[in-house]
Amino acid sequence: MDNGESSYRRFLAGDDSGMVEIVRDYKDGLMLYLRSYTNDLSSAEDCVQDTFIRLAVKRPGFSGKCSFKTWLYTIGRNIAVDHMRGLFRHRRLSIDDCGDLKDEADIEQSYLVSEERIILHRSLRQLKKEYQQVLYLTYFEEFGNSESAEIMGRSKKQIENLLYNARKALRTELEKEGFSYEKL
Repeated sequence: MDNGESSYRRFLAGDDSGMVEIVRDYKDGLMLYLRSYTNDLSSAEDCVQDTFIRLAVKRPGFSGKCSFKTWLYTIGRNIAVDHMRGLFRHRRLSIDDCGDLKDEADIEQSYLVSEERIILHRSLRQLKKEYQQVLYLTYFEEFGNSESAEIMGRSKKQIENLLYNARKALRTELEKEGFSYEKL
């Protein structure tokens, strides 16, 4: 049993520290993944919060057919899909709801310490959303193709093709920035 699964089982049994561990261990990675999906840090934070609230309130059953992390990211992705649908229905925004873009850049800047990472993330943001997602899941979260397929709702073969095309597109973007990475 991995830590997430054992923490969740403890939480279901009544130990609230299990949920604290889950939030601590998975919130940052989940937020970065969902940011690539929503293209907005504030929306990603809302979706992450909703994901953990769903775990705490509804207490869905974890079957163990996949890793706990895969299961959690799938729940987060589904919440982000619902969130994006809601945004398309309600397109009214006030200037107060837009937030301070400088704050978002500062948060991201503090996470991306080295200049190479900044270039990499800037190049990633230039790619199609599905390319961003598959690269993030594969290289930052270290999910396998099967897990990425389950999270993104695709077949394993589609993920392999998507990953190939995403790497090619990322290489092109990095070359535009004057950055060369041999392992891509």
